[in-house]
Amino acid sequence: MNARPSDEQLVAYLDGQLDSEQRQDIDAAIAQDPMLGLRLQWLNRSSLPFKAAYDELGRQAPTDRLQAMLDGLPSPARPSFNRRWFLAAAAGLVASGVLADRLFLGWQATQHESNWRQQVADYMALYVPQTLDHLPTDEATQRAQLRTIDARLGLSLAPAQLMLPHAEFRRAQILEYDDVPIAQISYLDPVHGPLALCVTLSNSGSRQLAQERRRGMNVVYWADMQHAWMLIGHHPIEDLERMATDLSTRLSA
Repeated sequence: MNARPSDEQLVAYLDGQLDSEQRQDIDAAIAQDPMLGLRLQWLNRSSLPFKAAYDELGRQAPTDRLQAMLDGLPSPARPSFNRRWFLAAAAGLVASGVLADRLFLGWQATQHESNWRQQVADYMALYVPQTLDHLPTDEATQRAQLRTIDARLGLSLAPAQLMLPHAEFRRAQILEYDDVPIAQISYLDPVHGPLALCVTLSNSGSRQLAQERRRGMNVVYWADMQHAWMLIGHHPIEDLERMATDLSTRLSA
């Protein structure tokens, strides 16, 4: 394989749809290109909601036309339902004029929301109390750091809005994921260790509090009309939910 493998070929590799020679070619390409290995890991962990997306596409598309297209395929050419088939079918439908933009925009938004939380979790997994315990905690420093966040994300944050029980505000900073700014406000809890409130821009609309676990930490996340928020740490989920509820109320006031 002379050319760099495409995402579709990598997905087929992950799905076990390639023959041994094709797999060996991709193995060799990954050995020579570390970035290709990282791309493969990203595709492998993306957990795309293909079944739900395919169902939604079926609801939105002109059924008779699609069925005629599928019936016209020779039986041996009809692929099994997997990620490679979904990508190829989606491309074919768009090329045929099917308006699936809402589906793909919604899928991309879902992927972004999940991926930014994973990036934060990967970063937070490196934190230990010593990461934060030496940082200045005076209000002037906090306000200066928050002004940087305000300017990037269109917020207006004050230290008083961000207070959490038993956890001390330690640092506010801007990170980036795929050129998208993410604000991280870090706290140190004497019992449970590092805790972070993070926020990024979002146009997916308001969402109620939800919870998940990432990298051994509990996460509570929600969204307003312009921003997506998450609170992540080793605290019990009930404690995080109470803090997130209080924060979301104060931040929306």
